[in-house]
Amino acid sequence: MANFAKPSAPRFSVEVYQNEFLPEGGRDVHAIVTVTSTGGATATRAAADRGSAAVVIMVDCSGSMEYPPDKMRGAREATAAAIDTLRDGTAFAVIAGTHVAKEVYPGQGRLAVADAATRAQAKESLRSLSSGGGTAIGTWLRLADGLLRRSTATIRHGILLTDGRNEHEDPAVLRATLEACAGRFTCDARGVGTDWEVKEVTGIASALLGSADIVADPAHLSEDFTLMMENVMGKEVADVALRLWTPVGVEIQYVKQVAPTVQDLTDRRSEAGPRAGDYPTGSWGDESREYHVCVRVPAASVGQEMLAARATLLLPAAPGEPPAVLAQGLVRAVWTDDLAASTAINPQVAHYTGQAELAQAIQQGLEARKMGDVGGATAKLGRAVQLASASGNADTAKLLAKVVDVVDAAAGTVRLKAKVADADEMTLETRSIQTVRVKKS
Repeated sequence: MANFAKPSAPRFSVEVYQNEFLPEGGRDVHAIVTVTSTGGATATRAAADRGSAAVVIMVDCSGSMEYPPDKMRGAREATAAAIDTLRDGTAFAVIAGTHVAKEVYPGQGRLAVADAATRAQAKESLRSLSSGGGTAIGTWLRLADGLLRRSTATIRHGILLTDGRNEHEDPAVLRATLEACAGRFTCDARGVGTDWEVKEVTGIASALLGSADIVADPAHLSEDFTLMMENVMGKEVADVALRLWTPVGVEIQYVKQVAPTVQDLTDRRSEAGPRAGDYPTGSWGDESREYHVCVRVPAASVGQEMLAARATLLLPAAPGEPPAVLAQGLVRAVWTDDLAASTAINPQVAHYTGQAELAQAIQQGLEARKMGDVGGATAKLGRAVQLASASGNADTAKLLAKVVDVVDAAAGTVRLKAKVADADEMTLETRSIQTVRVKKS
């Protein structure tokens, strides 16, 4: 483990957990790469006067937001709460989203700078928010992207709220918009009520390296928006990349974030020179995340060893300058004829492999349930209950218990409930990717 961060910036560290021992002929090497950032809160306070963040809030104002009226009212109150949470010097704007996107504040293609006066003006402008029209989320994101690109802020972030499906835009248009916006800003997405599409909202958050969640009751929107904005205000370093270098003959099988949520980054790779590729990790404050790296090495004989991969955390620099190295860790492979050593599964690897399987089992089980496949849904959701119980994922276990009757958690024996509230099913699906940390002995 190495740490290269400057004292004035958040300090990053990388730790690698693995069983490096392989049997003769063994080729697949698994490692959990733990990345930790500390000191960001102090650095954030020092950077406040520099206006190091820019945030655009996108509020669904389609016609369905008036049914019931507390959705639109809750959206106004939540946006006001988020505005109150902005620290002085933060650039910000508010967008009303329907089948078109309109600037609510400050207007004229600008971003306001947060202070007591602009926060008051912005909250006053929320009185004009009213429902009517359709839903075309890509237009909201494109306007947000245009506004954020006018800012020189280090942290560029969006908060998006919707209550319905993206019915007034071709899915291909939204996909293209997300591809264009990826890497330019991060975005948290929220669905209010139960008439929106989980895969759309989670897809937006995934593409833009943000969080996704359901707020079934509009009365809880203000609390959620406040927490989201507090999280954004705690970010200090943006566009951090995890670079993996591998020797000749080594192939990367996959790279996944596995904590605090499951996020497959394999296809997000950008080439970074011979045998090196960068995987985006987004913005960081005081936090820790874990990544599961699997590489395939050439077969070798007992007694041989090699560097299987080098994981380096990088911060982009000015054009023409090399990126700053924040931290580094090594993944090794050692071939042995010691059966106990080569068959032992590292606890971290085992835990997060189970957490990834848990997320997949929930998603597949709910999909089978929607398709009327009772046997498939029961098997998958039973396996999910078993995995949640074994890993101590109590939050997910509670959500599962609202969808199935648990007969034996340890064995994964369940029965599908005859009736399930839409909010309970959508909450389970939306939060299926949330994981728990490996238990520390």
